[in-house]
Order: sequence, then C-alpha cells, then structure tokens
Amino acid sequence: MRWGLLPLVVAGGVLGVALRQALLLPFEGGFSFTALAATIAVNAVGSGLLGFVVGRVGSTGPRRRAFLGTGVLGGFTTYSGFAVAEAQLLQAQLVVHAVVIAIAALLVASAAAWAGLAAGVALARKADAA
Repeated sequence: MRWGLLPLVVAGGVLGVALRQALLLPFEGGFSFTALAATIAVNAVGSGLLGFVVGRVGSTGPRRRAFLGTGVLGGFTTYSGFAVAEAQLLQAQLVVHAVVIAIAALLVASAAAWAGLAAGVALARKADAA
C-alpha cells in the first residue's frame, strides 16, 4: 500500500468500525451464543463484500480497494472478537462447541468470500466487455 492511501484506509475504517459497533451494540455485556452468531454473521457478510470488492475492483482501483476493502470492510469485520468468543467457549470447557463453531464460521465466511469474488469478477468482465 502506498502511504498516500492511508487517509482513505483510515476514513473507511472509521465507517466500518462504526457500522459493526452499531450492529453488535445490542449484544454487549458478556458472552452469549447470540452475540457470537452476530459476530460470525458480520464476518461472513464482510468476507462476501470483500470478495466482491477484490473481484470487481482488482488492481485497477487501488484507491477504491484501499477505502472499501482495507478500510470499510477491514474495520467492519472482527477476527479478534471471534477469537475471544472462541477462547471463552474453551475457558468454559465447551471444547466441542468451540471446534464446531470455528469450523462452521470458517466455512461460512470462505463460502461468502468465494461467492462475492465470483460475482465481482463476473461484473468486472461484463463491464470490460461493454
């Protein structure tokens, strides 16, 4: 990344973090499976959208990719929040739950990223053909 893109990343990050916080605010106050599900949903949606941005913008739009991809969607998703929730499951000795949820979350986010990437690439090709 070029240093000149840093303000775009910061501005996008502010938007992404604010959006995530607004969505997850009702679930604050400690661990719950509902909060964990909301975090997984946010990460899956963010993964799908990031796949779309990468597929659609690719290397042709470094400013858009910095703002939307690294900034907005990087701020929107939260791997650390998910990791802490997983650690809380392990601390509560819910090992099977932790493993199943971790695998499911990875599969869901990866599938969303793949679908977003495919849609973004298809749209980019359609735009190039026009």
